[in-house]
Amino acid sequence: MLRLEALRAFVEVADHGNIKDASERLYRTPSALSMTLKQIEDRLGCPLFETDRKSSLTDMGRFLYDQSVVLLRDYDRAMERIEAQSKARSGRLRIASVPSVATLLLPTFLQEFTAVRPDLDMDLVDTDSTDVRLLVETGQVDLGIAGLAGDLPGLASRPIFRDPFKLVCRNDSPLAARGPTLDWGDLEGEALIVNEAARNLPSAEFQRLATDARFSVRNVASLVALVQSGMGVTLLPELATVNLPADLTARSLRDPACMRTVSLYWRAGRVPSPVAQRFLRDFALAAQHLTRTLGLEPIDERTASGG
Repeated sequence: MLRLEALRAFVEVADHGNIKDASERLYRTPSALSMTLKQIEDRLGCPLFETDRKSSLTDMGRFLYDQSVVLLRDYDRAMERIEAQSKARSGRLRIASVPSVATLLLPTFLQEFTAVRPDLDMDLVDTDSTDVRLLVETGQVDLGIAGLAGDLPGLASRPIFRDPFKLVCRNDSPLAARGPTLDWGDLEGEALIVNEAARNLPSAEFQRLATDARFSVRNVASLVALVQSGMGVTLLPELATVNLPADLTARSLRDPACMRTVSLYWRAGRVPSPVAQRFLRDFALAAQHLTRTLGLEPIDERTASGG
C-alpha cells in the first residue's frame, strides 16, 4: 500500500524535475526524499524515472503521476470540506422557528452569520411552537426556537428571552378605550380567538375564557386578519405585536402569568453539529442585544442557570 505522503513526494519531484527543489518545497531532506522514491519503486517493482536526475518519467511513472494527481486533488478537497465542517464554516443547518422570531430577530442575525459562511446551506421553517417541538423531536430540523412550557422530555434547551402576552384588538374596540392595562374581567363577553402561542397559559381565568372560544387559529397572518375583520380579539406575545397593522392595537394584561420564555431547542442526548453549536452560541448572544433593543427581557446564561 502506497501512502499519500509518499505519492505527494513523488508528484512534487516529478513537477520540479529534481529532488533538491522538491525537498525544499516539502521541507524534507533530499536523502529522505530519495529514500521515499526508492520505496515506491521497490513496492511497484519498476522504475519511475528514466534517469537518476529525475527529469523524465517512465511510462509507469507517467501513469502513477496521473493517478496520484487525481487522488491527491480529491483527498485535499475532501479534507478542506471536512475542516470547513468541523470549524463551522460550511454544512447544512435546519431551523424551525416561531414566526415572531423568524421575522424580527433572525433576518439581521442570519445576514451576518451566513455572510462569513458562503458554503453553508440553510433551511428555515416558520411555524408555531407545537410544530417546532415535533420537528426537533423527530430530527427533521437541527434546532428549534419556540416558547414551550418548562422542561420537555427528549429535548435540551437554552432560554434566550422572555416577553409578555398582550391583548390584540381593533382600535375601535371598547377594550382599546379601557386604558393600557387590562384584567381578565375586561374580556368578559368578548369573542376570544385562541392560538397555539397562548393556548397553554397557566392562568385559570384565561383557560376559562379559552374553553368558550369558537375559533382556534394557528397561522398568525390569518389570526390577525380575523381580528381586523372584527371576529374577535386574541393574545399574542409582545414580539409578535411589534409590526401590527395600523388598525390594530395591543394592550398589556395585569396577570404576571401572561409570559412566555423563548428558548433554543435541540434533541437531548445528541451532540449538535459544529455549525449548529456555533449558531446556538452566536444567536443566544445576538438575541440578548436585539430583544433588549425592543424592550424585552433577555436571558443570559447566568440568569438561565439561576446564577
